[in-house]
Amino acid sequence: MTEQYVRDLDEVDETRISMVGGKGAHLGALSRIDGIRVPGGFCVTTDAFRQVMAEEPAVGDRLERLSQVDPEDREAIRALSAEIRQAVEGIAIPDDIAKAITCALVELGERTPCAVRSSATAEDLPTASFAGQQDTYLNVVGPAAVLQHISRCWASTFTERAVTYRLRNGIDHRTVHMAVVVQEMVFPQASGILFTADPVTGNRKVATVDAGFGLGEALVSGLVNPDVFTVRDGEVVSRTISAKERAIEALPAGGTREVEIASQRQEEPALTDAQALRLVEIGRRIEAHFGRPQDIEWCLVDDDFRIVQSRPITTLFPVPETDDGENHVYLSVGHQQMMTDPMKPLGLSVWQLTAMAPMREAGGRLFVDATRRLASPASRASLLDIVGRGDPLTRDALETVLDRGDFIPSIPDASPGHPAAVLPTASIETDPTIVTEAIERTRASLAALERDIRTKTGPELFDYLLEAFQEHKRVLGDPLSLQVIMAGMEATWWLNDNLLEWLGEKNAADTLTLSAPDNITSEMGLALLDVADVIRPHPEVAEFLQGVDDEDFLDELAERAGGAEARDAIEAYLDRYGMRCAGEIDITRPRWRERPSTLVPAILDNVRNFEPGAAERRFEQGRQKAWEKEQDVLSRLRALPDGDQKADETKRMIDRVRTFIGYREYPKYGIISRYFVYKRALMAEAERLVEAGVMAAPEDVFYLTFQELHDAVRSNEVDEGLIQQRKDAYRSYLALTPPRVLTSDGEVLDGAYRRDNVPAGALVGLPVSAGTVEGRARVILDMADADLAAGDILVTTFTDPSWSPLFVGIAGLVTEVGGLMTHGAVIAREYGLPAVVGVAQATRLIRDGQRIRVHGSDGYVEILP
Repeated sequence: MTEQYVRDLDEVDETRISMVGGKGAHLGALSRIDGIRVPGGFCVTTDAFRQVMAEEPAVGDRLERLSQVDPEDREAIRALSAEIRQAVEGIAIPDDIAKAITCALVELGERTPCAVRSSATAEDLPTASFAGQQDTYLNVVGPAAVLQHISRCWASTFTERAVTYRLRNGIDHRTVHMAVVVQEMVFPQASGILFTADPVTGNRKVATVDAGFGLGEALVSGLVNPDVFTVRDGEVVSRTISAKERAIEALPAGGTREVEIASQRQEEPALTDAQALRLVEIGRRIEAHFGRPQDIEWCLVDDDFRIVQSRPITTLFPVPETDDGENHVYLSVGHQQMMTDPMKPLGLSVWQLTAMAPMREAGGRLFVDATRRLASPASRASLLDIVGRGDPLTRDALETVLDRGDFIPSIPDASPGHPAAVLPTASIETDPTIVTEAIERTRASLAALERDIRTKTGPELFDYLLEAFQEHKRVLGDPLSLQVIMAGMEATWWLNDNLLEWLGEKNAADTLTLSAPDNITSEMGLALLDVADVIRPHPEVAEFLQGVDDEDFLDELAERAGGAEARDAIEAYLDRYGMRCAGEIDITRPRWRERPSTLVPAILDNVRNFEPGAAERRFEQGRQKAWEKEQDVLSRLRALPDGDQKADETKRMIDRVRTFIGYREYPKYGIISRYFVYKRALMAEAERLVEAGVMAAPEDVFYLTFQELHDAVRSNEVDEGLIQQRKDAYRSYLALTPPRVLTSDGEVLDGAYRRDNVPAGALVGLPVSAGTVEGRARVILDMADADLAAGDILVTTFTDPSWSPLFVGIAGLVTEVGGLMTHGAVIAREYGLPAVVGVAQATRLIRDGQRIRVHGSDGYVEILP
């Protein structure tokens, strides 16, 4: 029975987390690593915790109430968690548990000073560190005191900060159980924290050591600033020695106290360089054992290091796996596609199977390896140029790596066997029928897919889809399509560069491309205005839509006066655009056709904010502004030296950009249309697996790769443990922010704007759509939560084509992610909205409802008083 409640540290390892919690399991594993000294001790197991909790049934009722609380309702969390802690501390420890703990203390030494430390089952895990969420008590002496502090550790399961952390990370309070670690107390000369990877840059080859005198709580509590040693390749590359005026030390009778450090010692280093290097070597052994970077608490006793804790650093962005030992530089696909959220495994694998370039996964995101193109001088220049035009932050991040000189060795220009990826030149005539032909090719391929896939099920479907993915890539790589895209982009660059030089006009193409034809994404936004026109004359329909809370509302809509017409209008819209959604490059995301309620807020905003016929008027107004701008530019050019020639060249480029720029959005529409066809076929297979009892829910297939789903359909077997593991990993990825550029060392780089023409206090970004506008900021993270009034400025993390229905009702746009040719920028220009993208932390620095001024020509945002 004793073993049920108490286990020695040397009896446990990472396989016993459910018994001794994360901290206990890691300490047990550490004690088994050669050369690693861990203070002796034992764990009070989670069985003891469960037994104690069972003594007070009212705790379970309070936990049920706590699970229903909003993570942001701090008052409710504070009150309920305090009630639970008080109840747990008031429970008398059963005699058999108390006896087991006392016997273990006798073996350790009954009066041996101890550290009593919480060890939760959801603590120190690869996906959730829980650092600092429960309690630790130092220099606890005697059985009665140890038992009392064990009760306090159990109660600390329900501190306000721990409860909030679990709520925000989707962890059920009732599944978290608390073990307690009781260890021999260490009285160190110095202590601190070792990070085996740089916690700021993410660089796995850089270790940092924080050190101070006495017990480590002085550093953790912020009582003193630590000495900081930075170590790379066996060398201390930098050190900062702080004035350490105070320390925490143990008292002879138990407990700790704060003491002053003698003035002559305050600026002495807590460690020598040699000790710091030796500590990092220990850390590397620990890191190798656990297989990932570690956050390690250490103590120095008589020139000997004791390790008192090691947990994974969960804030680091993962690195794509390679086995060649070479340096690599990765570019974020999400920043190019305007979807920096994590993707589920099925979405990742389908995108990889249909993408034109090989992609690596890390942290639920995709990256392209740019190392070879950066290593070759010719391809490097073209890559930096094309990247810089779209997003100067990415270019700056790449140049930061290149400027180091030794991370990417130069190689000869690409040989015939490894050609540099060069986009085709736009050597086509300015002919609208070329755009029509390119669109028809995509439509024909999609029609064939929709026809042929209907008869495919089971393993045959997956074989067919692999063929369809090849056709997908053929359509995506159609030379004609690429030429049309490049023709529009190059004409845009030509106009902006030359009209700036000749006339001092910034971003002239923004106005010249208003209401360009064949832009499927801008048409999608205008079409929702037409839907609003159908609904506006019927107040009962609008009132019904206000209360929509499920996806069956279209059937009920027809029962209202005017509801049949409204339903038909929405259905027609969904027939054309229902494959779209936020984050649409992830096939697992719910499409508008699957979740039409997403569109309701935008429809109601349009009903409220616009008059009938707004779509046609807006398009015509844009076309008229573009024509007037064209006449103005050509007139001013003709007054210059060689003006007729400049005007003629400019006219040709204006015609060219208006002919081709709208098509820029069509290939993405074609991709997403195909994706919805794939998804419906795959979900039919998922339904069959559920009907056969193979899996619990159709959406579980989202956590399998395409090949794994193929295998499941063929074998009628699914690894439920793998699905749960993938769900946990996906949840952890939600907390990570992907970098624009990531190196194989783990270093994250997001670049910087090199500009000095921005007012003090302004938020800097990339100018993508000309003009200046002032208005109310609406910080919206989910399109379904939109509530916009005329003149509002949309502030969000990123926009993809699915957001374009909101663009018709706003006055300006600010995003955290984006580039010159990403979809949000293209549609902002199409609608004539001043826009600044790539504004770091815009959704945090700008509060919802604040007045802001967006400088779309100069690329900054002012927050107004």
